Parts: sequence; C-alpha cells; structure tokens
Amino acid sequence: MIEWTASPFFGVALSVLAFWIGVRLQKRTGLVICNPLLVGILLVIAVLAALKIPYENYRQGGDLINLFLSPATACLAVAIYSKIQILKKNWLPVLVGCTVGSLTSMGSVWVLCRLFGLEEALTASLLPKSVTTPIAVSVAEAHGGISSITVVAVILTGIFGSMVAPLLIRLFRVKDPVTAGLAIGACSHAMGTSKALELGETEGAMSGLAIGVCGLITVVLSMFLL
Repeated sequence: MIEWTASPFFGVALSVLAFWIGVRLQKRTGLVICNPLLVGILLVIAVLAALKIPYENYRQGGDLINLFLSPATACLAVAIYSKIQILKKNWLPVLVGCTVGSLTSMGSVWVLCRLFGLEEALTASLLPKSVTTPIAVSVAEAHGGISSITVVAVILTGIFGSMVAPLLIRLFRVKDPVTAGLAIGACSHAMGTSKALELGETEGAMSGLAIGVCGLITVVLSMFLL
C-alpha cells in the first residue's frame, strides 16, 4: 500500500476527497468552525498518521495541486474587471485601505517578533502572513525566511479570516461592500476572498483586488522591516 501511495494521484485524490467532506460537513452543520479547508487539513493529517504514510508520498500529489495555485489567484482578475467602474471611482480609498492594512499586519508581526526575541529567519517567515502564498513565500525566501513556516502562517491566517470576517462585518456594522471586500482581502488573501464572494459580487471583486495591491505593498514594506 505504501508503494501505491507514492503515486501523485494519491495525494490529489486524498486532498479532493478531504476537502469535499469538509464542504459537505459545513453545509450540513452550518458551523463556522467547520471550515472546509481546516477540515480537509485535519482529515489528511489523520489519514497519513493512521496509515503511517510518509509525508513525501503525499507531497507528490500536493506539489501537483500547488501548480494551480498561482493561476487560480490570477483568475480573480476576472471578478475585478467586472467591477472596473467601482475601482476607478474608489481608487484612492482602495490604495489607502490596502496600505494601512498591510502596514498594520506586518507592523504588528514585526513588533511581536521583537518583543518575544524571535530570530530573523522566523520574523521573515511570519511577516508576509496576510498575503497570498506565492507572494508570501517569495518575500520570506528573499529575506532568509523558512518557506514551510510561511505557508502554515498564511493558511492559518486565511482560515481564521474567512471564519470571522462575516461576524466582524456584522459586529462593526459595515454596510459598504467595497469596504468589506477590501478589509477581507487585505487580511486573509484568497481564502478570505472565497468567503467575500459568498457575501456578494462586489465584495469578492474588491477582496481579489486587495490581494494584488497588498501583495505589492508587502514586497516594498518588507525591504524596510527586514
């Protein structure tokens, strides 16, 4: 069985099945904690641990899925283009909001890392946690960070953001869809954007826009903070 799991199709099939179970579970229960990605991750870990399957075997399929990460992120441009008039009308709030969001995220991480005395490699790994994975990994590696830690930080940030975003929007009574979308995208990248799309087309478009703008701002800010 171990030899069979070395096939890339095993990792792909396990990932798709685990995520599908997560989607079904969330629809059945309606619980925020039953995030499909979180459930999928836990199920994959449980299967690998229970069957004693080496992580290297699963990674054969995981790397195949990762190939589609950047194109999937780029596809968000379709939603952005559909709301181009809103973007032209609100370009200044978009730029200011994304700048403040990126600065707050990176600044808080930098301060906490300094307070707890973390080494430079860990700081570089955690600093770009609020941008999409391809950009975050590139920023971390360029400054001596550990890409695996960066990926985990990005995933956890995205899951948490997608879970609490609707609650925070209701709590702070955010009515403007542009504001809601930018806030979600600036804090929780692509995973948050998937939740923003559920809230509305405008929210999803603005959240997707925030991914790109915050990614560029993060690259620039990282040169001064690291």
